[in-house]
Amino acid sequence: MQYGICHLSIVPLRAAASHESEMTSQLLYGEHFKVLEERAQWSRIRNAFDDFEAWIDKKQYKKIEESEYYSLDEDDIQLSSDLIEYITDENGLLMPVALGSVLNFTERFGHRFEGERAKTSISTKENLINTAALYLNSPHILGGRSPFGIDCSGFTQTVYKLNGYKIHRNAAEQSKQGEALSFIEESEPGDLAFFDDQEGVINHVGLMMKDNYIIHVDGKVRIDRIDHSGIFNAELKKHTHKLRVIKKII
Repeated sequence: MQYGICHLSIVPLRAAASHESEMTSQLLYGEHFKVLEERAQWSRIRNAFDDFEAWIDKKQYKKIEESEYYSLDEDDIQLSSDLIEYITDENGLLMPVALGSVLNFTERFGHRFEGERAKTSISTKENLINTAALYLNSPHILGGRSPFGIDCSGFTQTVYKLNGYKIHRNAAEQSKQGEALSFIEESEPGDLAFFDDQEGVINHVGLMMKDNYIIHVDGKVRIDRIDHSGIFNAELKKHTHKLRVIKKII
């Protein structure tokens, strides 16, 4: 088994071994993974954080030893806690790193980070919304996981990650976690609301807030009203997403 780590700011993960293939997710700086298959220019990987599998360009990661891979699972993980910070690389050049980047291996790369660090410890549930608000107005990008572009499930997963909790990568998988609530009135800020399409497939997720508001990604990270029918966009004066279920994850 081979092992790797992302040493660049943000790297796309793709559904197939091609730059033309759909971006299904991203790796942030310092995230590590197992290499499941190698081709001339591409590797199929499994992300250590959430077991998400996809293809990555072999030029966009560095291989590490098995002991280094498992040390990252065992050590206290240090994360960048500002929306955007900078690392000085081995050549003295600046490289931006996004909120949630892993900083444990900066010295191994010959990199220097002088920004704010946070350890991945369990936060109170109330802090989930404070974290989510940092992403307001970040644009929607399918597969995105950073303030430069993020999708609905990447948003909820990253908010939970920054507060010390693991949830799955995709909305449909996230909806299988936690305890279902019967009514909106039972929900608390930080609970996850899931929405489905006309075929009943769950395709959207957001974080519940107080007073029947929700923070989610629709064009950008935004706050809208939510009722028993779904999300109501006051600008469009219509419901945009049909509510399926609300889950209490923690």
